[in-house]
Amino acid sequence: MSTWTSAAGLELTDRVPAVLRREWVHSGLCPGRDLHTLFREQARAHPRREAVIDADGALDYESLGVEVRRLAAELVSAGIGNRDVVGIQLGNGRAAVAAELAVYAAGAVALPCPAGGSAVSGLPELLCRARASAVINDRVHRLPFPAGGARRLPVDPEAPARILVSSGSEAEPKLVAYSHNAFAGGRASYLRALRRGKVPMRNLVLVPLASSFGSCGVPVTIAALGGTLLLTGAFDAAAALRMLGERRATHVFGVPTMLGRMAALGPVPGEDFGTLQAVVSSGAALPERVARACQDRFRTEVITVYGSSDGVNCHTAATGPGAWTGRPDPAVASIRIVDERGRAVRHGQPGEICARGPMTPLCYVDAPGLDARYRLPGGWVRTGDRGLLDSRGRLHVLGRIKQIVIRGGYNISPAEIEAQLGTHPAVAEVACVGVPDDDLGERLCACVAPRPAGAGITLAELTWFLEHERGVERRKLPEALVLLAELPLGPTGKVCRRTLTSIATARRQDSLTQRTTTS
Repeated sequence: MSTWTSAAGLELTDRVPAVLRREWVHSGLCPGRDLHTLFREQARAHPRREAVIDADGALDYESLGVEVRRLAAELVSAGIGNRDVVGIQLGNGRAAVAAELAVYAAGAVALPCPAGGSAVSGLPELLCRARASAVINDRVHRLPFPAGGARRLPVDPEAPARILVSSGSEAEPKLVAYSHNAFAGGRASYLRALRRGKVPMRNLVLVPLASSFGSCGVPVTIAALGGTLLLTGAFDAAAALRMLGERRATHVFGVPTMLGRMAALGPVPGEDFGTLQAVVSSGAALPERVARACQDRFRTEVITVYGSSDGVNCHTAATGPGAWTGRPDPAVASIRIVDERGRAVRHGQPGEICARGPMTPLCYVDAPGLDARYRLPGGWVRTGDRGLLDSRGRLHVLGRIKQIVIRGGYNISPAEIEAQLGTHPAVAEVACVGVPDDDLGERLCACVAPRPAGAGITLAELTWFLEHERGVERRKLPEALVLLAELPLGPTGKVCRRTLTSIATARRQDSLTQRTTTS
């Protein structure tokens, strides 16, 4: 196994056999060139093509290249080079795009962090865990960790390029190291499969560029594919619709909550979505009602993507719509289902989803325990998700293995109940969480953002619907209801279950306290 070591002593070891990496390059699944080289090739090939469009207008490839070189020179003057990790904390806009490309130009490793910090850890902790030598926000700031020096050496395409930060919605965020080839090969192949025809992609990316899903932006849309990246800054449904139509987006990338809020807005005079080829949803299961609303609103294909920062991806571009169902693409990641001991199971039998392919990451960052837990021999990655492959080779995702509410020893899948509640006509958004209970251990709470007509919806009405209209077992029914104007989102744009659990727990405690006081 090859190991990259930073000037500050961070070791990143590739857990995929080198022979497989070489095969993927030889077969053309990975380009064998680093991201900066690929970006320079794109800029030379079409200097006047729009590279990034944000609230400040459009920037073409030539102009973006000038800004990248300026910022890269600033990094080099600060002593940053091939053996360094550089943090980036900037919102979705041209500054973040230029900063990430400048880090690649300096030969360093990029660590984009959600603006405002992570859902659990703040920026200082993320930078410390990655032993970053510098951080870019308003300018380049040197950090106490040693720097590798400003010498620009040839970059190995299999060396680390970017560290992804997981959402951290359930636990401490994981840091996952990816190579140049993993982005320009596997992840780029996933985006190519979404394109219809030869028109360059114009991708409206609604999620933070610093997120795993957002990594389809800078290293893939721009560096690998030479497309145009459309950015709105902080998510706003109305602003996203304007950008989509006015800037002729070909694809929209967002989590279901974002897409549902966009689809709920009525048309405005003169709007034109004629260039739109697909609406791409990932980050959470896409409810059927949201998929239908997007199809009705945008009159285009809706593609669901099952993926994570751990290196798994499967989408429905080839198989048609379905809730996180698709046929694995070996140009991106092969998928198999294993039992508790890591042994492959038969088609149709559920187990844990594992993935390996051109987009597989190198390793977890400074976390040998995670590598021991989630990496299997031969480069396979355990995802922590349950699923099965049917007789036609399509993947069906059955939910998180850990995301289970245990009520008196009985396991309840929140994802199952959410899918059923999402079909209720009064429910706009829903997430289910467990709340502590002294008697049963946990009870299921439904957190619901109702539609205007359903503002007075009650727990009794929802449980009756689940049991009598949807056939849900009585012991799986929610025992508490929290009504909110809209569900809280984390830094990556997904519903923040930690926040919902805190709200639901506090309300249950208040209810118990009031009940005790009155009695």
